[in-house]
Amino acid sequence: MPNDYPRSRRVAEQIKRELSSLIATEVKDPRAALAVVTDVEVSRDLAHAKVYVSTADLDSDGEGLVSGLTRAAGFLRGRLGTSMRVRTVPALRFIEDRTEREAARLDQLIQDAVSEDRRRQGDDE
Repeated sequence: MPNDYPRSRRVAEQIKRELSSLIATEVKDPRAALAVVTDVEVSRDLAHAKVYVSTADLDSDGEGLVSGLTRAAGFLRGRLGTSMRVRTVPALRFIEDRTEREAARLDQLIQDAVSEDRRRQGDDE
């Protein structure tokens, strides 16, 4: 049973919950205002955490989001230290999650191809 749900995954889920709340309520940087924490991966020794973030606004700059959160990483790590019951809080590394952007781009490509096919079929008739 313990191997089915390792400690690193439990810590990652707790970090995800806590960071989502902290970013929404306490980070003052406007670049991070619409940040959404999509996933957290914590190393087995709990020393490092990769935090995957996305923005709710697909038109905004993802690099600005990551740089804003990177600047606030020390503050966020300190806040995590007070709210979590772990001996050491992992070092946070923010990475842009481009899944939503790519999904929207692929959806647009599919829509364009379908409309092009319909237009060609209309021209042939």
